[in-house]
Amino acid sequence: MDNYSSMLTQAAPSNSGTSPVNATGPKPMDDDTRAMQAIEAAAAADEADERAVMQANTEKSQPVALSLRERVEAFMARLSTRNNFWHRVCSMIWLPYAFKSGIQMKRVDGTTFQAVLPFKRFNRNWYNAMAGASLLANSEIAGGMYIMGLTGGDYTLVCKELSYRFLRPCFGPALYKITPKEDLPGLIATGKEFNITLDLDVIQQALLPEALAKVKKHDRLLAKLAAKERRVGRCSATFHLTPTSHQKSKRGATNRVG
Repeated sequence: MDNYSSMLTQAAPSNSGTSPVNATGPKPMDDDTRAMQAIEAAAAADEADERAVMQANTEKSQPVALSLRERVEAFMARLSTRNNFWHRVCSMIWLPYAFKSGIQMKRVDGTTFQAVLPFKRFNRNWYNAMAGASLLANSEIAGGMYIMGLTGGDYTLVCKELSYRFLRPCFGPALYKITPKEDLPGLIATGKEFNITLDLDVIQQALLPEALAKVKKHDRLLAKLAAKERRVGRCSATFHLTPTSHQKSKRGATNRVG
């Protein structure tokens, strides 16, 4: 009997000592979560470094006189944004893709610009819709044309980030409605380096007037061609702008980009 009691005593759990670990505690992160956190931390560090470099360059750089070649380049940059004729001429020489795609910039009012991509064979894919690569590539061109129209040839322009979301197929001319997130004229007035983000709404234009479809109400094809404008995609583009005089003072005589 004494031996049986001692066995029960050894088998029973002791109330003293450390209690078992709670199974409902925090779970360890998986590899995907760790990777995403590392990517976000690296992106934040790169952005902080870039802001520090931009601030240092602005403080150190001094405006310098432009050479004759650079003044000619500035004149050509301003000329390319004057009207569609000169835009086509300059695109044929320096930007052949924009020349072949036929994209054009339209000034709606003093502060609003729109870019129109025609529905031509060069921009279409094999099933007769606007090619996705054409919509994406011309988003950068449209955003750059918009900025160049406001800055002229006084800034070096580089696209840093471009994201596009396809919503539906485009079966007509594409209209890019451009809206800056920041105050672009105010940033230009500072004369410093800066980043600017543009939101572009890509809209399919109607191929035929709506009045023509009302005349022939039973013609489904005309009704489709004369449908109202509809959004086919959304794009966000981030550009980095550097004053050309600052660029030259840092690196010597450089060719203007943009």
